[in-house]
Amino acid sequence: MAPLQATKELMDLPRYSVQQLNEAIGVLLERAFAPRFLIEAAALKPVLKKGHLWFTLSDGDATIQAVAWASTLQRLDFCPEDGDGVVVVAKLNFWAARASLSVQVLDMRPSLTTVLRRFEAVKIKLEAEGLLALEKKRSLPAYPSCIALLTSVPSSALADLLHTAQQRWPGCAIRVVPIPVQGDKEKEICSVFEKLEKHWQQLGIEALVLARGGGSREDLAIFDSEAIARCISRCPIPTITGIGHEDDITVADLVADYRAATPTAAIVALLPDCKQKQQQLYQQGLHWRQYLQNRIQIKIDNHHQNQGTQQCKNSVEKRIERKLWQLKNLINLRSAVSPLRLAKRGYCILRTEAGKVVKNSKNLKKGDLISAELIDGSLELTINNFAKGKNEGQL
Repeated sequence: MAPLQATKELMDLPRYSVQQLNEAIGVLLERAFAPRFLIEAAALKPVLKKGHLWFTLSDGDATIQAVAWASTLQRLDFCPEDGDGVVVVAKLNFWAARASLSVQVLDMRPSLTTVLRRFEAVKIKLEAEGLLALEKKRSLPAYPSCIALLTSVPSSALADLLHTAQQRWPGCAIRVVPIPVQGDKEKEICSVFEKLEKHWQQLGIEALVLARGGGSREDLAIFDSEAIARCISRCPIPTITGIGHEDDITVADLVADYRAATPTAAIVALLPDCKQKQQQLYQQGLHWRQYLQNRIQIKIDNHHQNQGTQQCKNSVEKRIERKLWQLKNLINLRSAVSPLRLAKRGYCILRTEAGKVVKNSKNLKKGDLISAELIDGSLELTINNFAKGKNEGQL
């Protein structure tokens, strides 16, 4: 009787082939587990095989196999080294044929511990070579006429930089140089620095601003690059950094000649305030005017005491009037030749993309981009057509 009962029980059990069992397990995992999840662990023994990255994720107590397919790997800005902490966006990958389970990487970034560890390693190395020494820091130009902005284009950081520069020192030409500001892009940034080393004099650049808007400390890891730090150290012109937030310190900040808390603060530190300078000049003018009047009065008083004649007094007064007339003419002349006066009358200054002033139609063609500097800002224009006037060829 017992064998018959056992046989009946066996007949009531669900029956699977190996393939059916594995497929059932896969369906169960797919239905019961989150389609996407976040995992923070250490990446161990990463290996590239046929374009795919295989490695082991470990938290010290357990491990699981992980893979980043070649198509995903091409989009990633970060590839871990053995032992690096990583933050992975992933899903489960179950191979029914072998009942094999792994983590499929959808996105991957270095963890904060990895970023800080690399920062310290590069900092210690460069510090030992003297690249962070204070005596290597150069002074920023007092009144720069041309600067370069290295940042992401377009970006809110660039908009703030240009707006602040226009407000503070509108006479300064701005060379915008697009660079990547996140991910494994140090080669592109180093290439830009190498070009600037060769052409900064030709472009008339007097200072360089390396800027990047806010983000997590992990997002700023590109500026901990040793290669980028060495490019900044070799740069022939003073360099100022404005990267991230006030509390964010990168290796680039340590090597630069001046570190500002934010991109906007970098422009404020580099460019003087034209309104403040105008007020200072006005006050200095009043001071010198008063000084000259006092000196003249002393001379007059002394002359009266020595000569006591009205004729000498008249002579001195005429000299004073002549000097004041000359001073007034100089002030009027300065006002007459001021570009601001021309701008108020409706004129503007045209510049090419390279920042050169457009004096005539030579070398211009349809489709060229030019900028028009007005009294309260600038316009970006495209040449659609050009009609030569009657004064063609005349200055």
